[in-house]
Amino acid sequence: MNAPNQESFRSGYVSIIGEPNVGKSTLLNGMMGEKLAIVTPKPQTTRNRIMGIVTTEGYQIIFLDTPGIVAPKYLLHDAMVTTAYHAIKDADLIIYMVDGSQLPPALETQIFERIRETESKTVFLVINKIDLLGASALLPIIAEYSGKFSFVEIVPISARKSSDVLQLRDQIVAHLPIGPHYFPDDQISDLPERFFVSETVREKIFLKTQQEIPYASGVTVEEFKHRSNGKVYIRAIIYTERLSQKRILIGDRGGMIKQIGKLAREEIEQFLNAPVFLELQVSVKGDWRRDARKLKDMGYA
Repeated sequence: MNAPNQESFRSGYVSIIGEPNVGKSTLLNGMMGEKLAIVTPKPQTTRNRIMGIVTTEGYQIIFLDTPGIVAPKYLLHDAMVTTAYHAIKDADLIIYMVDGSQLPPALETQIFERIRETESKTVFLVINKIDLLGASALLPIIAEYSGKFSFVEIVPISARKSSDVLQLRDQIVAHLPIGPHYFPDDQISDLPERFFVSETVREKIFLKTQQEIPYASGVTVEEFKHRSNGKVYIRAIIYTERLSQKRILIGDRGGMIKQIGKLAREEIEQFLNAPVFLELQVSVKGDWRRDARKLKDMGYA
């Protein structure tokens, strides 16, 4: 890539916020053109702030995907909401994302208040899942939100359509300030490989298990070694809160944990572009979602 013209080069931080399951992670992945954030049909999948960096000759956008904002029931929820609001503090542009096919978010007033407390005056409303709506249903939604907040742009999209995502990206660039090259051209995130490995395992837990199991499960990578034979050895521990949850995760004759491991290993191999030996263990860490010390040990500060 040629050196950018600093007189016209645009850059900035763009935080994506909203309630769970509105499509924030799908939007990030679409902006990146590859998978950075795990995506499942279940709400509250994202627990951490995930950075994705898009760099061209003319601009650099640092996207921050955030956990869905909820009314906290656990200390884990408190950490997730704090992470989301912290990400908008210094953002150059805020995307408030809603699901157009659902009722207005229950915490919308609170979210607007937090946005108003920031210094950012550039706020987009992105109405997602418009493929589930007719034009007659979309127009009243736009009119309603126009009266709720002074959005710089209101953009209806389907985050699964690349044409919609690229059009939104162009609109974002137009509102970014002239700025520096914050990161090297080839850097796409600030998170280590271990993080993406643990998230991939957690995604497969969300996809393969039901009820409370996905939410009561956390994953930490204990070992990550590149061996002389070209393989990557990874040992990860899946924590649950109850012995009964551990038994479900292991499954009859180890069937469930084998399925989770197979799906995760295949995707991790694509991500690392190397053969992987993935060892998964399941352990009980009682009530970890409610315990500040345990949350910190598992990476949820």
